Amino acid sequence: MKNNNIYEAAQIIKNGGLVAFPTETVYGLGANALNPFAVAKIFELKERPSFDPLIVHIASFDDLTTLSTGVNENVIRLAKHFWPGPLTIVLPKSPIVPDIVTSGLDTVGIRMPNNPIALELIKQSNCPIAAPSANKFGQLSPVNAHHVKKQLPNVDYVLDGGNTTVGIESTIVSIEGDTCQLLRPGFITLEDIEKALPDTFVFNSVKPEKLVSPGLLKSHYSPKKPLYILDKPLQNLPESSGLILHGNKQAVSTATKVIYTSQTCNKIEISANLFAALHAMEEDESVKCIYIEPVEETGLGIAIMDRVKKAAYQYNTSTN
Repeated sequence: MKNNNIYEAAQIIKNGGLVAFPTETVYGLGANALNPFAVAKIFELKERPSFDPLIVHIASFDDLTTLSTGVNENVIRLAKHFWPGPLTIVLPKSPIVPDIVTSGLDTVGIRMPNNPIALELIKQSNCPIAAPSANKFGQLSPVNAHHVKKQLPNVDYVLDGGNTTVGIESTIVSIEGDTCQLLRPGFITLEDIEKALPDTFVFNSVKPEKLVSPGLLKSHYSPKKPLYILDKPLQNLPESSGLILHGNKQAVSTATKVIYTSQTCNKIEISANLFAALHAMEEDESVKCIYIEPVEETGLGIAIMDRVKKAAYQYNTSTN
């Protein structure tokens, strides 16, 4: 039975509690973004380091000028083009935004999620909602309510909206004047942004000195079991291996478990099913280590491989 009492969840937000809720990307762990004591509970429950800033979710375009002092024509153009949707825009923050939300930085990431439950929760809470992914820090992102409850059993309330549709975290950009910097790849690609801002210089990020947005650490989104990226097609695998493929190929017989994120190598399907596949491998006791097929790093494949490489980083990035 799904937990879908948005009114009850909104009362928890108003009272300084935490609510996990679905967006189109992944499930978020939300608190009143203007209440620093409530936001502190996010860091505590996630075991998230204080230097990693949060994204603030809104349901009205009017909230942009309330939360930021840097809204210009390019910001408005991007927001109207992609919101509601999986795009976060990093802007100079207004004094109303607590420092704990931005990890002491003078900028804040803002987005409007494309999910009716998320939007209604924000409206009924009558406040912007700060929300990172609803998981333990550095572990697999949750794409359904079960994943949330597995990692955060003590959250005050979980709104169950079924499986998310995009499946990976939002694209993050920073806008200053006539320049737009891509900080984190996502479902909305660099090419998509260039088309929306034809008169603006759009460029890929160089590594910032400080974490100006979430998702910039080398190791992130990781399963609790070793994850390796296949360096050649379908090699012999150790016993008790799980294998994640992206097309209908003949799997090697040594794999204990095989999951296909797509039957046709469709990157939209791969994106939507990536974390669900990793969760399934993590939960299967017969699987001791996981191998995953890479995808071509073009378009949405750039964002998919960004998540895969970070998930595998602590275990090395290729097989022996």
